[in-house]
Amino acid sequence: MSVSRFLEAVSLSNKYQNSDTKEASLQDKRKFSRLFITISREAGAGSINIGKKLAEFLNSDKTVNWPCPWTVFDKELIKTVLEDHHLPERWEKYMPEDKHSKIQDILDELFGLHPASIVLVHRTSETILHLAQIGNVILVGRGASIITRKLEWGFHVRLVGSLRKRTQRVMEFSKVDKTQAEELIAKWDKGRKKYLNEYFNKNIDDPLLYDLIINTDFVSHDNAAKIIANAALCSRREN
Repeated sequence: MSVSRFLEAVSLSNKYQNSDTKEASLQDKRKFSRLFITISREAGAGSINIGKKLAEFLNSDKTVNWPCPWTVFDKELIKTVLEDHHLPERWEKYMPEDKHSKIQDILDELFGLHPASIVLVHRTSETILHLAQIGNVILVGRGASIITRKLEWGFHVRLVGSLRKRTQRVMEFSKVDKTQAEELIAKWDKGRKKYLNEYFNKNIDDPLLYDLIINTDFVSHDNAAKIIANAALCSRREN
């Protein structure tokens, strides 16, 4: 979903709520002007499923008068960035968190295959900030917790787990064997750590970057979503 389409959804939702005179109890509901959630994750910790369940849980909470439905920006985030900044779709392959070598990146830039990676990171950061300022979004990865740190209406989560459990999930999700799953996990985790270190000078494993850390070895995806939602709501009320 692009930012423009998300804004259209916000507008339609506001129009619907303002015209619904039957909901007399709306004034009794908790009202949050803005709230967004970021999720940082170890590979295979369950972010895709938890993000989806988190949005469903928040949208089903009838005690809160949300200005618009909650939306997850995970794998679609880069497509959103390309669309918002009118960039060619072919550049998507140059924007993974586990990107190729810096030398290859310099060569590609030199031969005009794509702009400097730092430019693409800036564009991504702009879109993340825009979405966070709108609110009611769950932003997964891309250093979102760092980019949005100065926005007081955010809640930042880190999902972790043992290599054994994460390997099992990747095997099931990606349909690969144990060795391939472990190789993918090592590649993704290394790439994400490098991404934050290179562009934001931060250590992705620093617990002070997050408001909540969940070990998904011992917490189901349903319960993780509920824990995050309730913690975010409590944090917002305290602000």
